[in-house]
Order: sequence, then C-alpha cells, then structure tokens
Amino acid sequence: MLVLKNANIIQFYPPLIRENVDVVLDGGFIVDFGKSISNKYHATKTIDLADKYISPGIVCSHNHFYSALARGIQADIKPSQDFIGILKNLWWKLDRALDEETLYYSGLVGALEAIKAGTTSVIDHNASPSFIKGSLNTIKNSFEKVGLRGILAYEITDRNGEKGMMDAVEESKEFCKTIAKGKKNVSHLIESAIGAHAPFTLSDRSLRLIADTVSSTKSGIHIHVAEDRYDTSFSHHHFGKDLLERLEDFHLLNKKAILVHGVYLSDRDIDIINRHNAYLIHNPRSNMNNSVGYMQKLGRVRNVGLGTDGIGSNMFEEAKIAFFKNSDMGGTLTPNDILRFLQNGNDLLARYFNLEFGKIEKGYVADIVIFDYHPPTPIVNENLAGHFIYGFSSRDVETVIVGGNVVYENRAFPFDVKGLYTKARQAAQRLWKKMDSLG
Repeated sequence: MLVLKNANIIQFYPPLIRENVDVVLDGGFIVDFGKSISNKYHATKTIDLADKYISPGIVCSHNHFYSALARGIQADIKPSQDFIGILKNLWWKLDRALDEETLYYSGLVGALEAIKAGTTSVIDHNASPSFIKGSLNTIKNSFEKVGLRGILAYEITDRNGEKGMMDAVEESKEFCKTIAKGKKNVSHLIESAIGAHAPFTLSDRSLRLIADTVSSTKSGIHIHVAEDRYDTSFSHHHFGKDLLERLEDFHLLNKKAILVHGVYLSDRDIDIINRHNAYLIHNPRSNMNNSVGYMQKLGRVRNVGLGTDGIGSNMFEEAKIAFFKNSDMGGTLTPNDILRFLQNGNDLLARYFNLEFGKIEKGYVADIVIFDYHPPTPIVNENLAGHFIYGFSSRDVETVIVGGNVVYENRAFPFDVKGLYTKARQAAQRLWKKMDSLG
C-alpha cells in the first residue's frame, strides 16, 4: 500500500483543484482519498507531497516508437518534394531496416522518454516489415521494462506485398491472443488494437481482412486518415467515396476506432466519426513538420485526443503547440479544450482496458504524475488550464506512478539508464547503415 500525503490534486477536465488531500493506492487502484486520512492506513510507503501537485496519468494517443532512433539521423535521405516523398525516402526506408534489436531499443528509448515527461500511457502504431512476427511482443517487452502502459498495434498495409500484408494480419491476431491470456492479471499494462497504415495503401480485400480481425478480436482499428490531400483524392478517384464512408462500408468504425490526423476530412466524414463515437487524434507538431496543413474542424469532432506521431512523447509540448497553432490559424480553441483533449486520452484507455482512468478518485487506476511545480500566481479551478498551457512543463515531473507502482522517483529510474542509452546509440548507427544499404 502506497500513501500520497498532503497532495494538491489536479483534475484535467472539467478543471478542478483539491488542496492538501491524502491519496491511498493499493492493488493498482486508488482505494481512498480525503483530508488527513493517511493515519487510518498501514502503508508500506508514504510520500509527503506538501506544496506539490499530482494529476492523473497523461496519455499520448498516437505514436510511432519505431521512429525513436531516427533523431538526428545520418543516413542518406533523398530530398522530398511532398508528403508521399517523405514517406518513401525516409519512413518507409527506416521501417524496412528495423530488426528485433533496433526495434527493442527504439521502444525502450521511447518508453523512457515518455515516463520522464509524465506520459504514463502511449498508444503505439508499429511498422517493421522485415521483422513482423514477434514485433509487438518486442515492443511490449520494452514498455514493461520501463513500466509504461500502452495500446499496441502493427501497421497492416499493401505496400510490402501480399505476404507482408498477411503476415501483419497474423501478427495482429496472435498478439491479441497473447494479451487476452494476460488479462487474467488485473494489473496488465498492455492492450491491443488492430493497426493499418492509411486507406490509400489498402485494397478492399485488405480492409475486409482487417474488418474480420477487428470483429473477431472485439478490438478497434488504429489508422491514419486524410493526413495529406493524396489520401482523400485517392479514395475519390479509385472508390468514388469519402474516406470514412469507405471505412464505414467495411464496418471498421466503433467506439474503439482510433483515427489519426484527419487534416482533410469532409464534413460528412466527421459526421460518420461522431455517429460511431470514434476518436480523432490530432498531431499538430507532426502536421507542421510534414507541411501537410492544419485540421480546421476540430471543434466539430465529438472525441479529439492528442498524439505526437513519433515526435517524442512530451505531451506538454504537444498540448502547447496544439493551442498556439490553433490561435495562429484563427481558431477558437481554449486552454480548457486542450485539457479536454488530454482527458480524452484517458477515456480511450478506459474503452480498451475496461477500467476507469483519468481521475484521482476511488476505483480509478492508479496512474499518477507528481509535479514539483511552484506557481507564481494562485491556481484555482478557473485558471488551471492557463497554468497548464503557460506554466507546467515536463521539467516539473518529479515522480511517476503507473498501476500503483513507482516507476520514476525523484527524477530517476530504478535501473541503469546510461547503459541503455549507450546500447541505443550503437543500435541507431547500425540502423542508419542498414538504411543506406537498402538504396
């Protein structure tokens, strides 16, 4: 049993502050909270948090940990004139170069940096066409080494041929079976989704196989949609349909559907998303980096989450850019809207884990972040979102708890991190050389 004493509790949405509260954690859950209740319990550990803040865990709702070793990449990358060029010259070259070791260290580095930034859960989307079978278990191992919670998926696509597509379907099915067995343990950290690249790299036959897999596993699809204009024009040209209409025809949309980017979705597409109570994940930094444009219709989408699309897992940076970019584009999002998007990440976890996330209340999963934040002005319910956008930062993350376990305490992990980063740098060099050998 772990007791957090004298904490100032943050609730993201609706914004709420509770001061000087004790929180009791046991068995991976919050079992009690209230003022001056710590003496009622015989804790194995007590952390006094006077003048500190705690929040529910923060969720990155879309990421690509396989890209972690691309930072500062020194491979020979041809100049790209458009988004498709970026995919072909960089990302589809990198994913073909990945093997078991480089994928493991990609996942490990991603998990370490997520936890350090107060991100307790990452919804990941993997692609490693030269290492498909066993790839999701490899990433699962990296998450569990660090203590990070996640929802994992393998990217099904036609771009690596029939065998690559079928192997990806089988990997998805097998991983779902692995996760189903692990659910006997209520503290399991990993869930599974069914990944797919984007509609423009998927035939109707492939979508049918994906739909069968989603149905048989009772999971949800995790897919990029309308990231670039090419995806929408391809759908209209080849199928005479809007993107989401095509996915809906294959019964691929449900409350677990994770639809990513959506920069060029039509009004009808958005209506379809809302009708199925599905999720759209906004990735503003990635969209800016790839020059694909800006999603102007976020206010029309019922469920919006925030992701990074492979640009780290620092959700403070992503949240701030989401707000500032919207303001720059003449949008009307408020800081409270951004906190709502973050809260939606926890709601998405609840749909997959069938547990309660995102609040510090009895019965909720004990994913908690402790902040050493010293506000220069008072924090109240009405200005909490303003403090989050203009004040709070990953530098304030002091301790992280996932499933009731302290995985990062006083800005340190309970194992040697330096050695892991040394091995990751060696793996990165090997990965870059392999990319060059692919031509």
